[in-house]
Amino acid sequence: MIALAAAMTAANEGRTQDFPVKPLRILTAEPGGSNDLAARLIAQGLSEILGQQVVVENRGGASGAIAAQAVSKAAPDGYLLLLYNNGLWTLPLMQKMPYDPLKDFAPVTLAVSTPNLLVVHPSLPVNSVRELIALAKAGPGELNYGTGGTGGAPHLAAELFKSMAHVNLVRVTYKGGGPALNAVISGQLQLMFPVAAAAMPHVQAGRLKSLAITSATPSALLPGVPTVAAAGLPGYEAVAISGIFAPPATPAPVIQRLNQEIVRVLKKPEIRERFRASGAEPVGSSPEQLALTMKSEMARMGTILRDSGMMESR
Repeated sequence: MIALAAAMTAANEGRTQDFPVKPLRILTAEPGGSNDLAARLIAQGLSEILGQQVVVENRGGASGAIAAQAVSKAAPDGYLLLLYNNGLWTLPLMQKMPYDPLKDFAPVTLAVSTPNLLVVHPSLPVNSVRELIALAKAGPGELNYGTGGTGGAPHLAAELFKSMAHVNLVRVTYKGGGPALNAVISGQLQLMFPVAAAAMPHVQAGRLKSLAITSATPSALLPGVPTVAAAGLPGYEAVAISGIFAPPATPAPVIQRLNQEIVRVLKKPEIRERFRASGAEPVGSSPEQLALTMKSEMARMGTILRDSGMMESR
C-alpha cells in the first residue's frame, strides 16, 4: 500500500511538472464587459508564455453563476479557470447560489481592480459629494440611482454610499449597466456609480457630471477627480475586483505555476497599458491574498447588506 501511494504521488507530481500539456480555458460572464476584456488580455499573454492556446468562453446567467458553477465542478487539473469580480462572493450574501465562494474554488490571483465613478445628471444642483449628501438628506427617497444586475459593483458602491452617508436613495434596476447609464444621461434618473471607463466619455461630452471616484486613492486615469472619501465621506472605498480561480482541490504546484505566469502577464508593460486604457488597474497577487480579500470583502459588505435588508437570512 505504501509503495502504491508513493507511486501515485510520483505520478501526480510528474503531471504537474509537465503542466500544461494541452489548451486551457478561462470561463467568464457576458461578452463585452470588464470581466471579458480582462480574461482576453490575460489569455493572450498566457498563451505566449505557456506555449498552449488559452481560450476564453463566455457563459451567460445571473452574475456569472453558470460560469462559476461549471468551474466549481470541473476536474481539478488547472485546465479550466474562472475570471470574475466581487459578485462571485458578494451575491451569495443576498441570494441562494449554486456554489460556495470560499469552498468551491481554489484562488489563483487577484487580476484587476476597476474603480467606479459617482456621476449625476447635469441638471442636478450639486457639484460635490457633500452637496449630494445634503440634497439627499433634505429629500429622503426623492433621488433615484440606477444599476444593472444585483450584486454588481455599481450596485454595491451605491449601497455602501447610502449606508455610510445615512441617506435614502431609491434603486432602479435595469437589464444592464448600459441602459442604466443611458437613463441617467436622459434625466430619467439622477445618479449612478458606473464603471469609470464607461462613464468618462459622457462626462467629457457634458452629458454627465462627475463628482468623485470610488477608489481609496485618486486615479491617474482621472486627473482632478477626487475620491468619495476625500470629497465628503471619509473611509469610503468601493471597487470592482476581479480574480482568477481554479476548481477546488487543484494541486498546489499547478496553482503556483498558474499564479506565477498570470502575474508575469499582468506585469507586462503592454498589457498594463491596455488595462489602464480601459480604466482598470492590473494587480497580480498571491493566492492567499485573493482568499483574504474575499473573506474581508464578504465581512464588510455583509454588514452593509444586512443593514440595508438585502442580506439573505441565514
